Amino acid sequence: MHLDMVLNYIWIAFFVIAFLFGLVQLGMGDTTVFQKMVDSTFDSSKNAFEVSLGLTGVLALWLGIMKIGERAGVVNVLARALSPLFTKLFPDIPRNHPVMGSIFMNIASNMLGLDNAATPTGLKAMQQMQELNTRKETATNPMIMFLVLNTSGLTIIPTTILAFRAANGAAAPTDVFIPILLATTVATLAGIIITSVWQRINLLQPVLMAVLGGLMAFVGLIIWGFGQMDKDTMATVTGVASNLILLSIILIFIVSGFWKRINVYDAFIEGAKEGFTTAVRIIPYLVAILVAVGVFRASGAMDMLINGIAWGVEKCGLNTDFVGALPTALMKPLSGSGARGLMLEAMKNYGADSFVGRLSCIFQGSTDTTFYILAVYFGSVGIRNTRHAVAAGLLADLAGVIAAILVAYVFFGWR
Repeated sequence: MHLDMVLNYIWIAFFVIAFLFGLVQLGMGDTTVFQKMVDSTFDSSKNAFEVSLGLTGVLALWLGIMKIGERAGVVNVLARALSPLFTKLFPDIPRNHPVMGSIFMNIASNMLGLDNAATPTGLKAMQQMQELNTRKETATNPMIMFLVLNTSGLTIIPTTILAFRAANGAAAPTDVFIPILLATTVATLAGIIITSVWQRINLLQPVLMAVLGGLMAFVGLIIWGFGQMDKDTMATVTGVASNLILLSIILIFIVSGFWKRINVYDAFIEGAKEGFTTAVRIIPYLVAILVAVGVFRASGAMDMLINGIAWGVEKCGLNTDFVGALPTALMKPLSGSGARGLMLEAMKNYGADSFVGRLSCIFQGSTDTTFYILAVYFGSVGIRNTRHAVAAGLLADLAGVIAAILVAYVFFGWR
């Protein structure tokens, strides 16, 4: 499946559906609907540029740090340490290849909820995998597995979500911590299993069984440990742990470079230059995605879709409490900033401690932005034929959404 064709159909559909819904709204007396849609194109394109501009410094920083790590040999050490596992999940990547270290850094950043650190390392990993790709416009199996691991978004410490809940007056901002952890773990395991089956990777290999079992045990240990803490202690521990680990990584890379007698400053500058060029390359992809989503939302199509889902769920005799949080779940594969805005909107309209407010936070933390990642990561290296990446990523998202709903009912019950 070609990326150009997938995004082409989706992009056209957003505008056509938005226009038709705009006509409906106009017929119902809303004479400002098309003005709102036009305004959204300008606002979204401006937002896309600002996102890319804001990302430039972060990309420069982290690609500079990664370059120091490469020169100092730290990335190679990580690659060798992870080789027994990653050679099973990524069998087409040569053993001990430096990309293994970049993949680890990306996954670790995602697990700590450090989105700004995850993107640069993810783009670096894609560039390294593209160097191994003999068909430059076609996604390889390792690229697809890597993308699915990103879209499933395993997050151990959802730092930003907890901060947003605190800012919106939640009585216990960390009460969604364990639900998010459970939902994102389900999404990640589902993504690994789905992609492995598609790529005919044997999941019954001892190494994979041990790692997957260890992952579940580790998550269980974290759930148990945080379950013993009060909300203030939990908030303090999550904040301190994530920032301490992040700064420790930077320091280890710099000190290792000094120990190996390399010019750390020059290495950083060389990597930082790559960050600037990468940020410029992704601007068109961001503009395309965010403008389409903005027009779709401004037309009222999103609201009508949610109302239709609520009606269908009610007719089936099911509880409809979760429907109010669905905009966040539906937006998340398309735009992280859009989903974040809908999460904040849900907490504002329903209350941070409402079922909808909490569930929207769980949706936000359970998966990542599939189409954003697909467009930016694949676009940065010129991949057009995505093969089964979209299907595998969306299935992992679906698993995360279903898990989020079930977990929310278990933890917070029905109103």
